[in-house]
Amino acid sequence: MLGRVRLFTEKTVTAVLPLLAEWSRARLGHTARLWGVVLLANIVGTFVTTALGSQAGLIPPEHVAAMVEVAARFAENTLPSAFLYGVPAGFLIAAIVWVMPSAETARFSIVVWFTYLIALGDFTRVVVGSAKLSLLLVSGGIDIPRATGLLLATLAGNIVGGTGLFALLAHAQIKEEM
Repeated sequence: MLGRVRLFTEKTVTAVLPLLAEWSRARLGHTARLWGVVLLANIVGTFVTTALGSQAGLIPPEHVAAMVEVAARFAENTLPSAFLYGVPAGFLIAAIVWVMPSAETARFSIVVWFTYLIALGDFTRVVVGSAKLSLLLVSGGIDIPRATGLLLATLAGNIVGGTGLFALLAHAQIKEEM
């Protein structure tokens, strides 16, 4: 976030505000296209990174084993729990996006504290989850249908929490200014 990387929630939550202000099929299509491109790029990026890191010897085998162990805990979620744990994570990441412009000197602290809350709650994030699932896929620890189900459930939770709840709250705050 601090490095201006195009993360899914960070770049998609603000795109919903114009859609809420003036709903149309065209705006919905533009928003869906943005979401699709950003999400696909994030998922491909995490897959390539985890595959290269774990399979090409870039990461020591003992570190890969520890990473697989952490990733396996994510894969233990049921689809409903992946969704439910995705809602607060989406909301917290969207909250970071919302407060960053006004937090000139505390940006690093905000990112650390909000992401720490996500870790404390063991909440699920679609991009972090895609990295974990990619690692499990390349190491043979999960099959594609199960990984896809977990990814989609987490995505839905993040959308409800981050884009749905947060965009509605933000829209209510600024609807007069739009």
